[in-house]
Amino acid sequence: MSLKISRILHAGYVFECGDTRIAFDPIFENPFSRNCHAFPNVQFDHEQIRGLKLDAVFISHFHDDHCSFESLNFLNRNTPIYVYCIFEELFELIRQLGFKNVHSLQIDSVVKMGSFEIIPRRALDEDVDSLFQVKAAGLNILNVVDSWIDYSTLDKLVQEGPWDMVLWPFQTMREIEVIAPSRSEAASRELPPEWIEQLKALNPKHIVPSSCQFVLEDWSWYNQAFFPITYKQFAKEVGSALPGAQIVRLNPSVSVNLNKHAIEKSSPLSWIKPLGEQDVDYEYNASVKPPPTSEIAKRFDPLTEAQAERVYDYCRSGLLEKYRSMEPPVDEYFEKPRLWRLSVYDHRGEVSQFHYVLNGANIELVQNSDEPLSWTTEIPIAKFYAALELGESLTSMYMRINDITFTPEIEKEIQSADIVEDPLIRCLFNGAFGAYQKAQLKRLRS
Repeated sequence: MSLKISRILHAGYVFECGDTRIAFDPIFENPFSRNCHAFPNVQFDHEQIRGLKLDAVFISHFHDDHCSFESLNFLNRNTPIYVYCIFEELFELIRQLGFKNVHSLQIDSVVKMGSFEIIPRRALDEDVDSLFQVKAAGLNILNVVDSWIDYSTLDKLVQEGPWDMVLWPFQTMREIEVIAPSRSEAASRELPPEWIEQLKALNPKHIVPSSCQFVLEDWSWYNQAFFPITYKQFAKEVGSALPGAQIVRLNPSVSVNLNKHAIEKSSPLSWIKPLGEQDVDYEYNASVKPPPTSEIAKRFDPLTEAQAERVYDYCRSGLLEKYRSMEPPVDEYFEKPRLWRLSVYDHRGEVSQFHYVLNGANIELVQNSDEPLSWTTEIPIAKFYAALELGESLTSMYMRINDITFTPEIEKEIQSADIVEDPLIRCLFNGAFGAYQKAQLKRLRS
């Protein structure tokens, strides 16, 4: 008996063995997560997907590029859904979508499904992620999803070997660096050395460069700054380190049959249509100059008057309430008074600025201040609104932080400050679990 493995998109796969068919982290949208466009490009046949018969769906974590209600909405509501998530609220939201069999995955606890055994394994960030060990047809597969592995888990996984295949997240995305480009160093084009070390320890027969199968909008400067690792580089480094392993690129819709002795091409998924060249690769350009936020903001549709007022009212009052309700910033940079400027750009590229004095857990909206400017945040109003009402994630917001030169004293102090302690990031995302799925559910039910 062989195991058929098919790529959907990003971290999504279909596994088939005997009469059993299961899916992992299925995404049936292009773009997904609002502005992640399939790379290589594909089109989904949603009518075929509605008729898809899956014995179960396994979701590794709650992030919107793995647990999307827009995608789950195409599936039969009797399909069992297994999710790794420490927040009980997510299971209730999936039930509200109409699914009747929703289950919580537990680390190291085996789920038997027809010809399969699926075992969630602990990821480095165990409060968020999980890995999947999949056993079927006498084969042993490790799906790392887009997680990191700590060394205690690695030791356990080595003992679980030998491994017939590892699905390895091959891209070191620059989500934080692109929001503070003037303060970030160029990326390494090489794989992190711990990846090579871990792959050598696992010593699989086959390695699939997995996850990260997307780019941003055609006009986005992120496409040259976000993805430093290429498929070519991955194959070169991994092939050199593990000459006995076969590196298998699986583009969306592509399928292979795997058994103990060989891997062969199989019939592709009929409900994914490849568009254009498929063996495309990423192009990183460390010298790319980011366009100003005022120009980026012009790329987005104008908000209605009510939507714009929602943002401005938040800047005047809601943001202050949220900030005061949270624990103080953990970064010592904010332990003394800091003057923060928030710049909101509309679809014409025109800016509305708000100034606040931050002091620990306290915040005040000010017109004038004796404090030197010591933190800045820029954001298109369309993305600001999307974060407030549509569950937009930080990755796609085109926020720009501290993109100016401060006084010499501030420059010296700010060097060690943590960018994600940005006040707007904290107010929009701290404690905002499931915002994307809640917004999806609201749209789907309207």
